[in-house]
Amino acid sequence: MPTFGFDGKNSPESLTLPMMSLREVVMFPRSIVPLFVGREASIKAIETAVADYGKQIFLVTQKSPEKELPEADDLYEVGTVSKILQMLRLPDGTIKVLFEGVARATWDPEASSLTYEEGEEAKYPQALVTMLPEAKDLSSEGVALVRAVHESLDEFGKVNKKVAPEAILAMSTVKEPGQLADQIMPHLKVDFARKQEILEETAPVRRLERVYELLLGEIEIVSIEKRVKGRVKDQMEKNQREYYLNEQVKAINKEMGREDDPMAEAKELEDRLDAKAMSEENRERVRKEIKKLRTMQPSSAEYTVVRNYVDWVLDLPWNNLKDDKDVDIAEARRILDEDHFGLEKPKERILEYLAVQSLVESMKGPILCFVGPPGVGKTSIAKSIARSMGREFLRLSLGGVRDEAEIRGHRRTYVGALPGKIIQSLKRVEFNNPVICLDEVDKMSADFRGDPSAALLEVLDPEQNYAFNDHYLDLDYDLSKVFFITTANQLEGIPLPLQDRMEIIRLPGYLETEKVQIAKGFLLPKQIKQHGLTEDNLKMSDNAILDVVRFYTREAGVRNLEREIAAICRKSAMKIVEDHDREKVIQVSTQSLEKMLGVTKFTYGEREEKAQVGVCNGLAWTRLGGEMLLVEVALMPGSGKVEITGKLGEVMQESARAALSYIRARSDLLGLKPDFHKEVDIHVHVPDGATPKDGPSAGITLTTALISALLNIPIRNDLAMTGEITLRGRVLPIGGLREKLLAAHRGLIKTVLIPVENEKDLKEVPKAILKDLEVIPVKTMDEVIDRALENGGETVWCVQHCEPPLYKALLKGGDMQEPAHQ
Repeated sequence: MPTFGFDGKNSPESLTLPMMSLREVVMFPRSIVPLFVGREASIKAIETAVADYGKQIFLVTQKSPEKELPEADDLYEVGTVSKILQMLRLPDGTIKVLFEGVARATWDPEASSLTYEEGEEAKYPQALVTMLPEAKDLSSEGVALVRAVHESLDEFGKVNKKVAPEAILAMSTVKEPGQLADQIMPHLKVDFARKQEILEETAPVRRLERVYELLLGEIEIVSIEKRVKGRVKDQMEKNQREYYLNEQVKAINKEMGREDDPMAEAKELEDRLDAKAMSEENRERVRKEIKKLRTMQPSSAEYTVVRNYVDWVLDLPWNNLKDDKDVDIAEARRILDEDHFGLEKPKERILEYLAVQSLVESMKGPILCFVGPPGVGKTSIAKSIARSMGREFLRLSLGGVRDEAEIRGHRRTYVGALPGKIIQSLKRVEFNNPVICLDEVDKMSADFRGDPSAALLEVLDPEQNYAFNDHYLDLDYDLSKVFFITTANQLEGIPLPLQDRMEIIRLPGYLETEKVQIAKGFLLPKQIKQHGLTEDNLKMSDNAILDVVRFYTREAGVRNLEREIAAICRKSAMKIVEDHDREKVIQVSTQSLEKMLGVTKFTYGEREEKAQVGVCNGLAWTRLGGEMLLVEVALMPGSGKVEITGKLGEVMQESARAALSYIRARSDLLGLKPDFHKEVDIHVHVPDGATPKDGPSAGITLTTALISALLNIPIRNDLAMTGEITLRGRVLPIGGLREKLLAAHRGLIKTVLIPVENEKDLKEVPKAILKDLEVIPVKTMDEVIDRALENGGETVWCVQHCEPPLYKALLKGGDMQEPAHQ
């Protein structure tokens, strides 16, 4: 193919040349640009231009840089005829080419060939190009514009050290507007689309005007960049490179007004602060903290501490309250009954609160304390209360908490400081009147770090918690609208001042009938569902459930009952899987329980089979509910020693000594010798020795057992008793009467002696229990002896019928002898 000369001055109007498309690069006439070329079609075009076209090639820019093989529509209409000055092949197969722009030209897509083929037969695009004539403009306007551009070039050279002074000097000698514009453009950092617009401008003066605008803009940008670098120069000397980069970004954002500017972050925090319904005093204190952020460096440790503090404050709900006035009392009652069987007292208290809340504008949240044995539903009823009120529910376990900071938080001066558990919980909710359950409040302990129960005094006091001050926040926070519910197994672990601030509601143990209903209505359906069964797969009779309650559990609640039901469900599931029958029906009866659950764990009915001397049924209260305790007394010839065993506590041992002193003081009335205690050794024992026992309520039980042993008169085996004794023989009131009567009922006791002052507590005992028990209030020990000993304790009976010499010797006029061996 013949070669052509094309210098932009004396050249043909149209010429066919190899064409190479450029990505994000615009070639200008009279500019020298190095490019790396990797596309096969482009390499072929360059090689052909060098071999056949006098090193001349047509360079045109792509509209979309992502296009690998551009079509005609993907290329601009105006490009630059260029000359290949130098070509260097690189090891990776690409080539480095030095181009020099010669002249503007357009190309005809219809008369051009855009064929791409790879491999040995690779082809290259060819274009029919037409030179755009370069008009000369020597008008006064053009001359003035050239002078202005020359002045700006001097300033541009001063602020931009990346441009060589020789280049600035060379451009300053150019007088023709179009040529000057073409030489300036390669040195300006503008996007390729705007450069293409300059290339397509054929009017020299207009082209130089647009370049002049871009030049002034570039000067301004370089000046700003220089100011930014000057602003962070001092800090660069003190910090590492990363710190310098962060500061530079900060300065750039400040100049450009971008969203991630720290000042914009502070403005966002202030907007969030204005939206919070807090007191003006608190608002001003938080505003001061936000003001500190404006002057701090984001990389400093103090900045993180202050920012975390502000975030904690702004994440709290403050006075955002959920309206309770639309609560339906009937619906709330339905929800409470749906979730729990019985528990009438707490349910009634909640409904009372909702009723009052619907009538008044504002009411402080009540503070309730549910006290009862494990498994009776204290925590779950708290959750149901929140659901019935339509409020959010939060649970905090205080078991084992021994640091005051767990409640009040740490001061901000400590590393890693956080608010207390109360404030941390409120951060998770949207409204400031949730239901918060403080679980196991009686399990807290105190050490050298403080007493958390003392910190709760403010939290649980309606007269103080409207201005609760957490150490971390150091702001007054209103907790008066929060509905606090605490749970405990026993009141003894709760300090009296804390008890005084709460409304105590006792949740006693369930009756057998109640446990059966709970198992049928709640536990059995729940376990059937959890074990992948259906109600048609497992049928369990009421008698079977009752036997599980009686012989496999011994508790006040229903946790172990649920475990036993779960065991039955597991056995049933295994049978269904082994038989490959999903429709199999398993009937659980009283006869099949032992096969599923093993041998019985407990006996039902613990009373003695017959009346015995020195053996008396007592009643005790434990954390698990009521229990029956046997008190045994044995007499032996001796010198007056008293042995007390059974792991008894100090109070119970004192009761035994008080009982013995009472008997000695009334020895005349009982027909005993005044010094009877010197002739015998007395051993008092309470079986189940591994279990600690304490309390004064076994006083009359111990006294009755001692009198029975001394007089050799049996005690009724169907009778139990509870009450504290004084040295004068008075019977004092006790606690836990309901649980003790439940234990007596479970032990098949027919008669129970209670202090007369506890008679009022019988109203809380279920009628089903009182129906099967004869409860007799007693005031003095004489009444107890009359009711408990067979034949009313007549000493005449003893003198006439007691043959062992030991007992005769203890009576008046008797002589002490060894018992006869038969």
